[in-house]
Amino acid sequence: MKTFYNHLHAQHQGQYEMFRGALVPCHEVPARADHVLAELQRRKLGEVLAPTAFDASALERVHSARYLHFLEHAWSEWVALDPANATRDALPSVWPTRTLRSDVLPDNFAARMGLFSYDAGTPLTGGTWVAARAGAECALSAAQAVAQGEQAAFALSRPPGHHAGMDFFGGYCFLNNAALAAEQLRASGLERVAVLDVDYHHGNGTQAIFYERPDVFFASIHGDPRTEYPFFLGYADEKGAGAGEGSNLNLPLPRGTGFAEWFVALETALADIQKFGAQALVVSLGVDTFAGDPISGFKLQSDDYLRVGERLRRAGLPTVLVFEGGYAVAEVGINAVNVVQAFA
Repeated sequence: MKTFYNHLHAQHQGQYEMFRGALVPCHEVPARADHVLAELQRRKLGEVLAPTAFDASALERVHSARYLHFLEHAWSEWVALDPANATRDALPSVWPTRTLRSDVLPDNFAARMGLFSYDAGTPLTGGTWVAARAGAECALSAAQAVAQGEQAAFALSRPPGHHAGMDFFGGYCFLNNAALAAEQLRASGLERVAVLDVDYHHGNGTQAIFYERPDVFFASIHGDPRTEYPFFLGYADEKGAGAGEGSNLNLPLPRGTGFAEWFVALETALADIQKFGAQALVVSLGVDTFAGDPISGFKLQSDDYLRVGERLRRAGLPTVLVFEGGYAVAEVGINAVNVVQAFA
């Protein structure tokens, strides 16, 4: 299996995030991708390639132009406010919640940052745009490889992507890599594509992007949003809307769920993807379902990810695997690569 690796990912390295009422060191760190790469190379699981360059039009299939402009220029604007900002990350602090307007783009930087975000746990750094842009190209390159005949390809990148929406960031995510991969597959001529999100946290950004679309089926297995981040999306009654009615499947599970129950949900999701008639599959591959993950609550073990990869392979679809969450840093390489190895 070809892996498209983001050699620039470490340029995004946040110092602190707001977590449970305190500023704490970021859980989303460069070592996550480093461990996955090292494990891939140790097991000799195929070529590791740099991504192909894509122009802005590929990003604009998913994200709004004004949002992309903000991300690209945010750091320079942040530092222009005060040269001392060069030593500190930018975190949002104000948001346009219900009854407030979001159609007007404010001149104030803090207001614009709040307009394009939804939490205070996603620091924007000097290298965020460069890292996220290169990561998007990894996802696009993996999708392009699959569209050109590869049975599967792996986009190994960070920051992750599935919480990012058309015009907002959050949950450590800035550009939605899985959605970009799905759109690349659609642009290649495939009429029906599925996105399967197996991260512990619901892929709210991906769902929002495709919620009214009949050509992209979204399925997610995740922690119950009544108690788990991102809280405000991911309920079982969210089935899609308009032309997309019936093209959205959420399978929320309670904290403490073990592999047997989780695997039943995986079978349900894959059965619905088959019914949908998907011609290709994008997997948001989060391994924060691991029992040792510090910010999640499922109980999967490392060997379980071998069964996950084998089951995804048996689905028989051309597949793009996109690296998402997983914050038990020492084990993340083993867990993610177990999926890749079993699929390959």
